[in-house]
Amino acid sequence: SVELCITLQYRRSDTMKVEIVERFMEYIKVTNENIDKEHICCAISNNNDIQVSSKKEWLKEQFREGLVFLKRAERGKCFIEYLPAENAWNPITADGYMYIDCLWVAGSFKGHGYGADLLDACMEDSKSKGKKGLCILSSGKKKPFLSDPKFLRYKGFKVCDEADNGIQLWYLPFAADAPLPEFKECARHPHIEEKGYVLYYTSQCPFNAKYVPIVEEVARENGVSFRAIHLQSKEEAQNAPTPVTTYALFYNGAYLTNEQMNDRKFLKLLSKVNEK
Repeated sequence: SVELCITLQYRRSDTMKVEIVERFMEYIKVTNENIDKEHICCAISNNNDIQVSSKKEWLKEQFREGLVFLKRAERGKCFIEYLPAENAWNPITADGYMYIDCLWVAGSFKGHGYGADLLDACMEDSKSKGKKGLCILSSGKKKPFLSDPKFLRYKGFKVCDEADNGIQLWYLPFAADAPLPEFKECARHPHIEEKGYVLYYTSQCPFNAKYVPIVEEVARENGVSFRAIHLQSKEEAQNAPTPVTTYALFYNGAYLTNEQMNDRKFLKLLSKVNEK
């Protein structure tokens, strides 16, 4: 975290150097060397929880692919997760870009400029690695588990592609002639042939380790056709029929949502669908 703040402070006035150093000393870069003892910022306090252990195992593999996980030192939801776009678990074409998996600032951490801190650190790190720019998933209006489009627009991001389901690819180029990232054709028109409920998901979101089996059980109890497809490699994810691969639920071929379901949410969804 010290190295990150040093690159940032040269863009600010001398009077702000001490403040910037102090702010970035409060961030921790999680790596394979310290991940076993570090909290990974989600709403789960127990490091032995299956949700945490599954996420940590996923992160360990991604660190070898260039993933960076930077978080506040305090326990809570305040972190950024990014990696070279060629290694992203999403069906995009963005060679030379850095892809932001997740930028999450919530609860008591909101309103303190931490999101800007994290994004600035990502930008500086990406530039130092010779990247052409940043890209990230969002939407026209705020959706659960996707970055806020208002914040992205404020920071200079623009929409460069959009799928039929309203999921957008946003980008922030570092040079005027940087090529535009885009979705692969398989993700532009999210639709599958299989009937019933079909879920595509990865281990990137820790909630999946707990709640996917719970939703499967709820489906069985209610006599609902449900199949969960666990994407377990970047190649599988990069060829998925959906821009969002952390969680993408389909019904009778049509895309429904990227919002992670627990038992209550899934039962509510079943009720809504049955009413139509």
